[in-house]
Amino acid sequence: MPTFRLKDGQEVAITEATTTYAQQMIDFYNIVGGETDFLSFGGNEFSREVEEYQAFIATTQQEQNSIILLATLHDEIIGIASITSSQKDRTKHVGTLGIVVSERFTGQGLGRVLMEQLIEWAASNGVTNKISLVTREDNLLAIELYEKLGFEKEGLILKDSFIHGVYYNTLVMGLFVK
Repeated sequence: MPTFRLKDGQEVAITEATTTYAQQMIDFYNIVGGETDFLSFGGNEFSREVEEYQAFIATTQQEQNSIILLATLHDEIIGIASITSSQKDRTKHVGTLGIVVSERFTGQGLGRVLMEQLIEWAASNGVTNKISLVTREDNLLAIELYEKLGFEKEGLILKDSFIHGVYYNTLVMGLFVK
């Protein structure tokens, strides 16, 4: 996997996740969950046992149509991007994309690079034909990036999230890679 220079010049390594990163990934998710309301979980709401998450990572590594990428700076996780897919014949061609970048590193081009890596991987894995993602309807910067990368709006799930007393709609987007 490649390295990438942030706009501020720092070099970020992009690697595939291994089970040794499980605790660090859980900790990262619990921190970034408190940095934004655009995720499906809040701060300290990513409650997974290390062994459970290690098993998830190991299973993902074995699947031809699933991958988890880590962006690290000096061995610190600053972003996680993944495509996870069903193993059922009827739906294994669709991968669900998730991406989280630490608030300290947003606007540095990292999200785009991770997305491009995932799209390239999906187009070449021999199984995935479509990438699907969901985001809050008002996550305009993310939606702009997704559209620049070819994702199209497919639908809206009404009042799908309830955060701080307010309901939010969820936008479903998709990209055909083959």
